[in-house]
Amino acid sequence: MAIVERPRRLRATAPLRRLVAETRLNPAELILPMFVREGIDAPVPISSMPGVVQHSLDSFKSALQDAASAGIGGVMLFGVPVHKDAVGSGATDENGILNVATRAAVAEVGDALVVQTDLCLDEFTDHGHCGVLDAAGRVDNDATLLRYQEMALAHAAAGSALIGLSGMMDNQVEAVREALDGAAYSDTAILGYAAKYASSFYGPFREAVDSSLQGDRRTYQQDPANRREGLREARLDIEQGADVIMVKPAMSYLDVLSDVSAISDIPVWAYQVSGEYAMIEAAAAHGWIDRERAILESIVSIRRAGADAVLTYWATEVARSLNGGSLNGQ
Repeated sequence: MAIVERPRRLRATAPLRRLVAETRLNPAELILPMFVREGIDAPVPISSMPGVVQHSLDSFKSALQDAASAGIGGVMLFGVPVHKDAVGSGATDENGILNVATRAAVAEVGDALVVQTDLCLDEFTDHGHCGVLDAAGRVDNDATLLRYQEMALAHAAAGSALIGLSGMMDNQVEAVREALDGAAYSDTAILGYAAKYASSFYGPFREAVDSSLQGDRRTYQQDPANRREGLREARLDIEQGADVIMVKPAMSYLDVLSDVSAISDIPVWAYQVSGEYAMIEAAAAHGWIDRERAILESIVSIRRAGADAVLTYWATEVARSLNGGSLNGQ
């Protein structure tokens, strides 16, 4: 039997497989989400995310140095405040935990990493929603945009190089761009969470930020059933001046990520969210999957689908592995 094509030839050895690999990982394409908690003097483990902690300011600085030495691309900062209120006042307080942490990060590693900040009110509101509420208890889109503008200016003043707009309010990119440019922060970049879905995979994140959420976020985050809507949101963010756009979550939305990547002329990132992390860690802890292979395969799949960079809680660990170490740091 004459077999004309033999694709297996290029799979025969590890060097061959490495040589012809279509998708590669580089530490610079990885971004580490980090949680900094107010009022603690030692890191607090997050039970649903083994290996991830709420940092004290001291442990935060040490972790930043580790991330910088591993050569990752940047860090995305989330603040966990002691006090919350209806409008998320702590988000715009220059002495609020996120703004304090941002200044600390810039001072510590600002010349080595892109210091990015999450612009959303959910960590700071006593109701846990991503915006301010109207008299009927609904998220008021336009009133929230005013708070986002104030928050963006606070982040920029603290030194954030890139502000991640994760709230999914209509017109949030244009509103924030207008505020930044009007205050002479035209060099501060915007990451638009363009296609952010109302996902069950955010569960562990709620613990990570001590969420006070009452109800759900389905009136502003996207319906998981909708694919074309992700493209619509991406186009709007690009038109409004986003410098980078995001698909979130990643692994359950690789089709959306591929669609968005195909139409975007700006960088497209994806967020490998807390639930994705927790599932792999839990299965590996039970011996059901090979932890190292599953982690790398998951991130490669996100890059293969079109992400130019990936936010992942394994960023530092994977970067060390790519630099010749191993995923457990040994």
